[in-house]
Amino acid sequence: MTLYHFGNCMALIYFPYYLTYKHSGLSEYGAFWKCIQAGLIYMVTQLAKMLVLATFFPDNVSDLGNDTIGEFLKSTVDLADLAGLYLVLSGIPGKGHSKVLTAGIGWAAAEVVLSRTVLLWVGARGAEFDWIYIQKCLESNILLVQHIITATLVWLWSRHDLKQNIRSAVSILLLLTSYKSLLLDLLISFIGASMWMGLLIKATTTLIYGMFTLVIYAGLAQIIGIF
Repeated sequence: MTLYHFGNCMALIYFPYYLTYKHSGLSEYGAFWKCIQAGLIYMVTQLAKMLVLATFFPDNVSDLGNDTIGEFLKSTVDLADLAGLYLVLSGIPGKGHSKVLTAGIGWAAAEVVLSRTVLLWVGARGAEFDWIYIQKCLESNILLVQHIITATLVWLWSRHDLKQNIRSAVSILLLLTSYKSLLLDLLISFIGASMWMGLLIKATTTLIYGMFTLVIYAGLAQIIGIF
């Protein structure tokens, strides 16, 4: 039974990544190694972030979960993710949609492998069933969408033909990206939402966030024909 639960969790967490890669057309572009490259840059970026946190905010690292200021500092350091994604996008040739999908999927896959695999191996194989692992898997699927959105915003921001008002909107969305997790956690804690309700709030917020990004991207694509 424990292995069955573990298998279900592994399928729930990784199968959407496979389907996204397979049916987005990236396999036709031979983008697999570019996804691996994105994952490697993700790991280097996270290492750099940990070094910054340990060096400049040593008093806050141990209690980030209970300290709002510590969480804010951690979210500020997350701005490095935007720089990492920019570096990934710079090394990927091709059209806009293939660049953002390759960067987003590679980045998200690296995160889920590093942050979820050990958790599921240790926890989901336990003797007692716990919904928290299903929730973690669903949350990883939400993060997949979020990372693709973030990669799209970084790519839009890097373009030189973007109008100033649109660039300002993209910059605001990018800034909110780094603090999105913190703001949602504070909201969920403030209203006392359950874990399932919190998951629904995160999914709804990501959907709205994605719709704004899609409108900007589709508008630019229609003007200059980048599809």
